[in-house]
Amino acid sequence: MADINLKEVTLIVGVVTACYWNSLFCGFVFDDVSAILDNKDLHPSTPLKTLFQNDFWGTPMSEVTGVVGRAELLSSIFFLAAFLSYTKSKGPDNSIVWTPIALTVILVAVATLCKEQGITVVGICCVYEVFIAQGYTLPLLCTTAGQFLRGKSSIPFSLLQTLIKLIVLMFSTLLLVVIRVQVIQSQLPVFTRFDNPAAVSPTPTRQLTFNYLLPVNAWLLLNPSDLCCDWTMGTIPLIESFLDIRNLATFAFFCFLGILGIFSLRYPGDSSKTVLMALCLIALPFIPASNLFFPVGFVVAERVLYVPSMGFCILVAHGWQKISNKSVFKKLSWACLSVVILTHALKTLHRNWDWESEYTLFMSALKVNKNNAKLWNNVGHALENEKNFERALKYFLQATHVQPDDIGAHMNVGRTYKNLNRTKEAEESYVMAKSLMPQIIPGKKYAARIAPNHLNVYINLANLIRANESRLEEADQLYRQAISMRPDFKQAYISRGELLLKMNKPLKAKEAYLKALELDRNNADLWYNLAIVYIELREPNEALKNFNHALALNPRHKLALFNSAILMQESGEVKLRPEARKRLLNYVNEEPLDANGYFNLGMLAMDDKKDTEAEIWMKKAIKLQADFRSALFNLALLYSQTAKELKALPILEELLKYYPDHVKGLILKGDILMNQKKDILGAKKCFEKILEMDPTNVQGKHNLCVVYFEEKDLLKAERCLVETLALAPHEEYVQRHLNIVRDKISSSGFVEQPVLPAGKSTGEEGENRIPTENVKEIRSESRPTQTTETTEDKSESKHNKQLQKNKEAPQKTKDIKEIEKKRVAALKRLEEIERILNGE
Repeated sequence: MADINLKEVTLIVGVVTACYWNSLFCGFVFDDVSAILDNKDLHPSTPLKTLFQNDFWGTPMSEVTGVVGRAELLSSIFFLAAFLSYTKSKGPDNSIVWTPIALTVILVAVATLCKEQGITVVGICCVYEVFIAQGYTLPLLCTTAGQFLRGKSSIPFSLLQTLIKLIVLMFSTLLLVVIRVQVIQSQLPVFTRFDNPAAVSPTPTRQLTFNYLLPVNAWLLLNPSDLCCDWTMGTIPLIESFLDIRNLATFAFFCFLGILGIFSLRYPGDSSKTVLMALCLIALPFIPASNLFFPVGFVVAERVLYVPSMGFCILVAHGWQKISNKSVFKKLSWACLSVVILTHALKTLHRNWDWESEYTLFMSALKVNKNNAKLWNNVGHALENEKNFERALKYFLQATHVQPDDIGAHMNVGRTYKNLNRTKEAEESYVMAKSLMPQIIPGKKYAARIAPNHLNVYINLANLIRANESRLEEADQLYRQAISMRPDFKQAYISRGELLLKMNKPLKAKEAYLKALELDRNNADLWYNLAIVYIELREPNEALKNFNHALALNPRHKLALFNSAILMQESGEVKLRPEARKRLLNYVNEEPLDANGYFNLGMLAMDDKKDTEAEIWMKKAIKLQADFRSALFNLALLYSQTAKELKALPILEELLKYYPDHVKGLILKGDILMNQKKDILGAKKCFEKILEMDPTNVQGKHNLCVVYFEEKDLLKAERCLVETLALAPHEEYVQRHLNIVRDKISSSGFVEQPVLPAGKSTGEEGENRIPTENVKEIRSESRPTQTTETTEDKSESKHNKQLQKNKEAPQKTKDIKEIEKKRVAALKRLEEIERILNGE
């Protein structure tokens, strides 16, 4: 092997750096999004073993995967390392050095893990061993083999050594193939006609088109002027006849390849050996992507030419060296080489900017090819990601014109119409996509004929129409149809489970989620959804178990953290509160800008009578969300419960600024104004506003009666209390306060009594005032769940009964003697009552 020249290495590194420096300013685009940004295998929490079970995209290799595996460049590195290691396996006197061979086998395995075509380096090693290391030509090899078969000579020692090395290599290769087949469970990848139209075409169209792709790829190596990031679908029209003029390119390619092959195999010498290795590097690594032995998921892809380009560069360099050695062409060859390097460097710099973003990448591809619906779709996706739905719709519609039977394009149109709130057009587009799906064929697997993402048309259409309450059954039918076409369609079970919850069928929703869990027990979201179902079924213990399953799989599952903590809190079990607090703290660490987490920490602290801590959490929630209804009220309530009523007033003012109809806030404010600030007029306005909104509100009505009493308008207070008693005939405190007022009226010398009856005296002579009635506690108004909601009205009812107006208020008439008896009895207590009421 030639010595490494430092100047040459420096020159190469410098040129490469100059050509690609501007690519550092580009973002993740195209396959990068799926392979890097959305790949769960790259998350720190993912076990290392999954890297060997999943493909480049993070998809289990046992599912509907493509030939595209690990990165081609990474595979190329190990490809070259394996070959260079093998070149050192020949020792003195043609002996075998086993260490380089063992290292070669390991490097082949690593190259194959990175990209399936890495295994083809074994073929390169075999050719190198026979024709380079041992110096055979094809005629000499045939002669030696013929003599051995005729018994005229024995196998030469060198050839025997070669056979041993090749057997080891081939056995190792076979072992790798067996392992690979086991990993994919003996199933070839499944592609649709949109990915590779020729793969599903009849004879001879399939053969003619696949063979024509060989000169197309050769032309991309020779003249990489028109580059495209995606060559699928209608990029290259099918060759359907032998009369197609493009067949001449195929014929010329095979003639040229044949000439080079004959030259390299027939004649000895360094030149023929160089050409042979160059051809092997071009042809062998390209075989897995050639469609000649099995179909792949693309028509043309420049990425599969990375390794073949090594052989092409060797061929070009060898030819240039031959020309430059002749003095006549020396200057010309150097001039041509300089022009090639300069033009290709400038082309590379310009091309790098095409990869700046997905939009620039796909727009550059459309300049090369406008017949590929996928490119129009991808430009639409890029605009859709920027929320530019109007422009995205134009590109999606163009995709349907270029390829009218492209199911994905119609799905994209439907989704964009939905984003634009044009539901009618969205439904029409989804229905069109659905009509393009293959019809049912008994006994035939749908997975073999339908791309999995195309089945999402049923999900999307069902999700759209289920917004209409009258079409829930129709949506459920679509989910079931998707499941019937692909029984392992996990997302269909999940979406159906959500729908069944909406239809108030929690038991069937439970069945759907359990079925989804059979397909994927390591999905934390599924365990979480099942927990929500158990909440609907009023089985909190089972719900908590499923929340815990979700957290065991993903300790940072935000919704499971939050809702399990609330479930523990609402259980009332004191022993669960520390864990609930721990989970809420983890939740706020994950979602530091969500005020709900801090609010519920505050509620938990209130339950534990940790008033100072509760105040801190409530203030944090309000700082993040100034109009947080429940946090504002509960902070004010906390102040009122801890004898800090005056601190509660500005909080209540803030609450009522955002929610002027907040009944409980008005009651609490009125109570503080009356009892602490002695602002009777301000309190009266609060209670009157409550009754304007709800004339049947017992608390507001009663407290307004208290205001009348404080204003010394005893008759108005009496009438008010009688009306309140009619609303809540079973509330003892209303009756008691009515008796106090009437005693006051009697002691003040009023003889007339109202038509409505007086209750029996309770003998509560020690009361010096009528207290207002107020709510004591309120719970959270919101919980960030996917399927359940809690409301403030529900939580406020803990200390506030919902009372209905009594339709039949008792109307009894008292005779004069009975009235006089009561008045005389009251007068006897007049002196003592007035002394108490006046605070003496």
